[in-house]
Amino acid sequence: MRLFSSFKALVAGAALAFAFAASPALSEETTAALPDAARVVAIGGSVTEIVYALGLEKRLVARDSTSVYPQAVFQLPDVGYMRQLSPEGVLSVNPDAIIALEGSGPRETVDVLKKASVPFVMVPEKFDRDGIIEKIKVVGHALGDEGKAAELARSVEADIDAAEALTARITERKRVLFILSMQGGKILASGTDTAADGIIAMAGAVNVVSDYSGYKQLSDEAIIDAKPDVILMMDRGGDDHAATGNDLFAHPAIASTPAGQAKKLIRMDGAYLLGFGPRTAAAIRDLSAALYGDAVQN
Repeated sequence: MRLFSSFKALVAGAALAFAFAASPALSEETTAALPDAARVVAIGGSVTEIVYALGLEKRLVARDSTSVYPQAVFQLPDVGYMRQLSPEGVLSVNPDAIIALEGSGPRETVDVLKKASVPFVMVPEKFDRDGIIEKIKVVGHALGDEGKAAELARSVEADIDAAEALTARITERKRVLFILSMQGGKILASGTDTAADGIIAMAGAVNVVSDYSGYKQLSDEAIIDAKPDVILMMDRGGDDHAATGNDLFAHPAIASTPAGQAKKLIRMDGAYLLGFGPRTAAAIRDLSAALYGDAVQN
């Protein structure tokens, strides 16, 4: 299994940025076109990745702290974490447009930015293939290059379809528990309507938690009853809050599960695994390979 770079640019709770439900129908905010915008602030890692994938990165003047790919983004000013933005920080780079991923905030900041006479585009967030394609089209339309966006969307769609097809013949689906954090022995795990739930399904596996939406703390009994085959976590590098393998498998409830008995833990870079952008097909392949080994090799 490939090793992935650490997710140092995000704070420990940044994965919650990916935990929101599918968006409603497109609104005026998501259909705005800003073809003349030359000073754009991108908020949200997948939004920034899409701008680079479209070859329109020269129009960016700033990004948020969840935007950590490609490496060139670190040459841009960082206006803060997407859920803790301040109007002053965003407006300090003198933008003529803001393109933000759904869930950016807080709401008060977004309200101020919308009233600041700077065009504001909100990009819907859904955790499946169609959601990624919609993001690409919204960003491309906003930047006035629908042709490039359509081409990128076709390429990404075909790549995701091919990646998902790798597990089509798997009959015994792995049961996966995604753990966001493990502080004080308390397991915070992903339910439905999250990026973790979406990527697990796309990789041909089953999220063992399906009775709640978002991220919640699990009881020991719930963990044991879930019977995960695999534990999936973000690789946070030197993050002191990330459980080590030894800590994880020493947890009594985890130790009682098939994953604990087999010591099966998969760690992947958070932005790569949960970003739902142009790299998602590659993330699906890597997660599928980690789950099923040679059974999904091309």
